[in-house]
Parts: sequence; C-alpha cells; structure tokens
Amino acid sequence: MTLATEVEASLFEVIDPELGVNVMDLGLIYGVDVDDNNNVNITMTLTTPGCPMHDTISNGVNYRVSQIEGIGEIDVKVVWEPAWSPAKMTDRAKEMLGIG
Repeated sequence: MTLATEVEASLFEVIDPELGVNVMDLGLIYGVDVDDNNNVNITMTLTTPGCPMHDTISNGVNYRVSQIEGIGEIDVKVVWEPAWSPAKMTDRAKEMLGIG
C-alpha cells in the first residue's frame, strides 16, 4: 500500500459530526498528494462555506493523518471551488442519509 493510499484509507475514519458520515464518502476530499519527503497536501471542501464544523473537520483530517507512521508535514487546504454538492457523495453516504 502506498502512503497516499494509506492516507486516503485513514480519512474514512474522520466523521462529519453533523451528518455522521465520513469525509471520504461525503466527497469532501478532493485530493491527496504525498511528496518524496512524505509531506502530505490534502485539498478538501465542506458542505457549505458557513459550515459550523469547519475547524473540527479540518483539524480531524490533520490529526488522523498525523497518526500515520512516517508522515512528514501536513497541509490541509479547504477550497470552495469546485463547490460541493450531494452528487459528490458515494452511494453508501446517500444510503446512510436517506438520499435516493
């Protein structure tokens, strides 16, 4: 398993506290890049720019990734373009939230 794959797998453990669904299934993670020094850059979004859980979720992403052995520096960048929509969710997330 590559380090990038390990990072992505770990993000399934970061739960949006309002929705009770992980950030990967919600489609909040737009990209995970790991450089040659094991520094990690994560590009993500939130469901809305005014999300009250902004810090909780982004800090949760940072914290969970920091628990992986061998990780260098971590940069979590929250972006608003492209905007998130329910279409970004996995079928599993839609099922959990009762969206068909």
